[in-house]
Amino acid sequence: MAEHIDPVCGMSVEEKDAAGLAEYEGTTYYFESEDCISRFNLHPEKYANKSAKEKPTDALK
Repeated sequence: MAEHIDPVCGMSVEEKDAAGLAEYEGTTYYFESEDCISRFNLHPEKYANKSAKEKPTDALK
């Protein structure tokens, strides 16, 4: 299976082990916890459109 990075917390997530997934603007995102899914769904643009320099945990502040 493929490995992905949870866009909210930055953790590595295997597709088969993901707590869930969400689609935004044609891209599927995988999450390591229900909390991350909830945060993403509230503000997907905040997590999906990160610059390459920003760490995922920066958005949690």
